[in-house]
Amino acid sequence: MTDRRGGAPRSEAARLAILRATARLFLQRGFAHLSIEGIAAEAGVGKQTIYRWWPTKSDLVAEALLEGMLMPEHVVPRFDGALRDDLVHWMRTVMAFVDDPRHDEMLKSLVAAGTVNPAIGERVRENLGADADLVRRLERGVIDGELSAAAPVGSIVELLIGAIVLRIVVRSDAEHEGEAERLVDVVLGRYAPGEG
Repeated sequence: MTDRRGGAPRSEAARLAILRATARLFLQRGFAHLSIEGIAAEAGVGKQTIYRWWPTKSDLVAEALLEGMLMPEHVVPRFDGALRDDLVHWMRTVMAFVDDPRHDEMLKSLVAAGTVNPAIGERVRENLGADADLVRRLERGVIDGELSAAAPVGSIVELLIGAIVLRIVVRSDAEHEGEAERLVDVVLGRYAPGEG
């Protein structure tokens, strides 16, 4: 693949070398300690090559994430039961992913990078299964009478995601038996059938 940015054609080999170097260094050092100079040295290219194609390190991280070089695992929601059961299953699955010590530093760095580049945050949400599928499941819950028509679907998604982000940022080794159920119940709250 070649791309015209700043005049010179983009070499696919150089692009992949840069993105792989970005992923390696990101996983080793985290977002805060990632530098264009370090990426250039690791990839064997000049800094100007990188700057010509990616204006910032967050743009590099975003593309590495989109290419599946960071956070290659995806949470695939299973939405085939009652609304509460589906949401609890999704929360348990995401919590298991987030609580895995192998993902700790990567997720914290991705949250930090997402504060600089919204595309990173969106991709992390997609990888955690908190994209359009979750919204559609909640909307189906409204249609099926599992959720009040007054339920703020977007806010429910944001609250669930907020709980996950907080879990990433403030890691706890304590066991939280039943936490997924409690979070879902609190978030659905008065919008459950008969409560609104």
